[in-house]
Amino acid sequence: MAENVKSAEPLRPWVDHYPPGVSYSAALKAKPLGMLFDEAVAQFAHKRCLDFMGRKYTYRDIGDMTAHLAAGLQDVGIKKGSRIGLFLPNCPYYTVFYFALAKLGAVIVNFNPLYTKEEIAHQAEDAGIEMMVTLDLKRLYDKIAELTAEDVIGKLIVCPFVPALPPIKGVLFRLFKGAERADLGLHGLGEKLIAYNDLIANGGAYDVPEIDPAKDIALFQYTGGTTGTPKAAMLTHANLSINCEQISRWFTGVKLGEERVLAVLPFFHVFAMSCIQNFGLSIGAELILMPRFDVDETVKALKRTRPTFLPGVPTLYTALLDHEGVTKDTLSSVQYGISGGAALPLEVREAFEKRSGCGLVEGYGLSETSPVATINPLEGIRKANSIGQPIPGTDISIRSLDNPEEVLGIGEDGEICIAGPQVMPGYWNKPEETKDAFVGDYFRTGDVGHVDEQGFVFIVDRIKDMINCSGFKVYPRRVEDAIYTHPAVAEVTVIGIEDKYRGEAPKAFVRLKEDMHASEDDIQEAIKPKLSKIERPSVIEFRDELPKTMIGKLSKKELREEAENSE
Repeated sequence: MAENVKSAEPLRPWVDHYPPGVSYSAALKAKPLGMLFDEAVAQFAHKRCLDFMGRKYTYRDIGDMTAHLAAGLQDVGIKKGSRIGLFLPNCPYYTVFYFALAKLGAVIVNFNPLYTKEEIAHQAEDAGIEMMVTLDLKRLYDKIAELTAEDVIGKLIVCPFVPALPPIKGVLFRLFKGAERADLGLHGLGEKLIAYNDLIANGGAYDVPEIDPAKDIALFQYTGGTTGTPKAAMLTHANLSINCEQISRWFTGVKLGEERVLAVLPFFHVFAMSCIQNFGLSIGAELILMPRFDVDETVKALKRTRPTFLPGVPTLYTALLDHEGVTKDTLSSVQYGISGGAALPLEVREAFEKRSGCGLVEGYGLSETSPVATINPLEGIRKANSIGQPIPGTDISIRSLDNPEEVLGIGEDGEICIAGPQVMPGYWNKPEETKDAFVGDYFRTGDVGHVDEQGFVFIVDRIKDMINCSGFKVYPRRVEDAIYTHPAVAEVTVIGIEDKYRGEAPKAFVRLKEDMHASEDDIQEAIKPKLSKIERPSVIEFRDELPKTMIGKLSKKELREEAENSE
């Protein structure tokens, strides 16, 4: 991290306004991730752990699979510090490999299964991947097999998809979707190819390395950060295990061994990996795994499994609200709705709470913070458009946009900076980027916002998303929030486009709700009382769909590229 700088003692106004039963200063204990998992297996052995498309596994089942896999991985040379890639959708193999590697002290490297071959190669080479893990599905296997044949990746571990399914679904998959299965002999990998079944054919005994949770890296989580250049946030065992404990302390009403969590967000994304998988297992929850988001399948899963936790991104809640099959009864089992990954529009929160009868709370974090830094209270005070209060052990400092060493006061907008035990030690092989990312012990998020007198944090926007209109700063999020108040608007995203007179001007892209209509004039008229003239969009373009990331977060990148190419 960068050298310490002199700064004012943290104000911490949130401490006196914390939710009932939550302590800010309670001791947080770091532990190896393998220990976190072993404790859950010991405590909840006979409880259901995973439900994958109807195939159910207990904690003991997953514990046994993990031990045998750890032994097999050690036999093929995986050791403390080995960097292993996971190229997997949500499935039992992800969880088993994740904790087997953690037990051995290896470094887990998450890969997005939708990456192109070039993106995979770049990340694999940057991380120094020794082995990659994937399924025997053609759309996944072929890209990794080609890179293995080209020696970009040393060895490839392949897991059989059909045995992970319930028997009937496995038979149907063989009958009707056989073309989706990969030809493992096609690329001539020979000894570079390792079968999962061969790895687990052992007695389950392995040598346990000594792991220092505070120093040893458990995970590389790649992120574009504030620059757009992919780099790996190095997260320690302590970062990840403590973040679980911080979340647990916030959710005081959790019933150990009784919760059910719908895991539709992909585990390769840090939000789902930490807040669904790691946190869920630490409280003995049943994880209902879905390999990808499909709104119809998600509705079926809600009705079949009756989850008590529904973590999601705003677009997931919007999709459920738009689905004709989602009634109050469909959502009646849900006790906790947790939104992350992007700003949660107030209108979406209120509509979901009305439909479900449960609270929907927004949290905030980044890959570099493992990820959770703030969450809205489940009980007591809740404030519209706030990302909540800092969770136990976490400090938020607002710094001047002109001088990050200058600490700003209550209500003043500046860069949100975060310190706490969940903050990464730095980026892999990027000393300069690491130095630039910190001011003292505080990680610079690139987000602009402020803290109020009760410790609630409000984001104004991303620094890189700010639009410079005739020298005035216009924040797209403020424009988006105003447009969301129109009843016909389902989704909106705002970018800056070139403007000959003002330099830049806001442009809004809008998707309307099904069977509803609004013109550009209608929306402009609706937002007049809410925005100054300079903040109002110069153009509103209607689209049937808006671009999204893999986790369903609205993406501005593609829209910016379109705008630049049309100039």
